Amino acid sequence: MERLKNEFLEELAQYLENHKEKESILKEYDTHLDELFIDLCKLGNESEVRDQLYLRFGSPEEIAAMWKEELSVTPSNMKWLFIAVNILFFGGGSVLTLAHNLFDWNWLSSLWMQMTSFPILIALIYLFFWALLGYEIGRGFGHSGKGLMRKTFLMALIPNLTLMILTVFQIIPHEWFQPLLTQTFIIVCILFTLLLYPICLISYRWGKKASL
Repeated sequence: MERLKNEFLEELAQYLENHKEKESILKEYDTHLDELFIDLCKLGNESEVRDQLYLRFGSPEEIAAMWKEELSVTPSNMKWLFIAVNILFFGGGSVLTLAHNLFDWNWLSSLWMQMTSFPILIALIYLFFWALLGYEIGRGFGHSGKGLMRKTFLMALIPNLTLMILTVFQIIPHEWFQPLLTQTFIIVCILFTLLLYPICLISYRWGKKASL
């Protein structure tokens, strides 16, 4: 088993060449190979173990090709993509809220009532967005993506905190959000906000594991 692991890692190191995350990738696969070999310890035939190894992880050449492909997605692009999508969510919601309160359009009032009838659904969709953020960063950047995820999370959270402050201090009239802005909904929003980072972190780890 040890010989097979060393051969696999040496071959992977050769295919990775001068990849900037080479050491962290090798370290990560070293850990996962140990975990895999514990599961495969009942297999006495080295050929069967090798087949299972390649089936689970792919060949060293395939793994290296995947990591080289990930370099085309830069951390900066990924960060600003999620920040832009979050701003788009808030921008769209702001325009809808403003239009609903300024214009007496029946179709808009109907749309507003339908959307505000399911506040939990809106919150769950938004939680999915944050889970996707963590997962994609974990899958795309692996071990080195945790700092990127934290930075992206903090920057993307700015619109959330801004809206919360404006609403709490009634700079934005509470009447604008009726019937959505109930005491129950405010408590749910606070709880969901506290859950955002743990959800991001769990999704990041899931994505990191999926990248192997």
